[in-house]
Amino acid sequence: MSHLDELAHPEPWRYPRVLSIAGSDSGGGAGIQADLKTIAALGCYGMTAITALTAQNTVGVRAIHPVPASFLKEQIAAVVEDIGVDAVKIGMLHAPDIVDAVAWAIDTYRLPNVVLDPVMVATSGDTLIEPATIERLVGELFPRAALVTPNLDEAALLLGRALSEEAQLEQAAADLLALGARAVLLKGGHLSGEVVTDVLALAGEPPAYWTWLRGERIASPNQHGTGCTLSSAIASFLALGQTLEEAVQSAHGWVRGALQAGAHVRTGQGSGPLNHGWAPVPMRLLR
Repeated sequence: MSHLDELAHPEPWRYPRVLSIAGSDSGGGAGIQADLKTIAALGCYGMTAITALTAQNTVGVRAIHPVPASFLKEQIAAVVEDIGVDAVKIGMLHAPDIVDAVAWAIDTYRLPNVVLDPVMVATSGDTLIEPATIERLVGELFPRAALVTPNLDEAALLLGRALSEEAQLEQAAADLLALGARAVLLKGGHLSGEVVTDVLALAGEPPAYWTWLRGERIASPNQHGTGCTLSSAIASFLALGQTLEEAVQSAHGWVRGALQAGAHVRTGQGSGPLNHGWAPVPMRLLR
């Protein structure tokens, strides 16, 4: 095509496209609902493939209704084949066949910038994953994801030992990488203390080159969906073209802002949501 043809038929604009493969939270604070709010607030176009329906609110989970793996595949195929994807956030995967369906989709469609949030325990303490699924999750999705984002409770389940001190984070991150992950963001928010520490560990790099993210603890009763929000924010910044380290740092700062902005708001009787609308930006445009 000549230069004149390019001017006559310019490449159309498009939105940065982020697909969330996760469970639905009827209370709106976590899961698919938190992901869509985050993706929109960061100027990206959100799409969904729902793995399970939950009946939950700020107090806890009342019931979980699983979506068949065959229908999950249809949801993913429908959006990917028509709209396309720039980044993927993966959340609640409750059963081995659901994990297999997601692994199939990543391979079949060569899905880029996959961020895996291994959701296993809700903020309320409710278990959201079958024990048999953990081994499949590690074997099938850790190697396929660009980043895995466990919190300390999830890391403890994955590693089979308790994690209660910041000094344990480095070895825990190294052990998670040894399970096959290409990069791990180990979140230390469940540790005690006034400073919250996370570590971004990359396979093949010594700990001296890892990225440590520290910030003063934000006192807030509203932390429901924090992990979902962080992982979908990372996926959004990856869709916008940032490097992995840039995306993690950008998302870390954005989520802290959402926590701070929602700290004094009352939503429900339990752990309420973050303020996902604290700093919205217009939809971005890409060529």
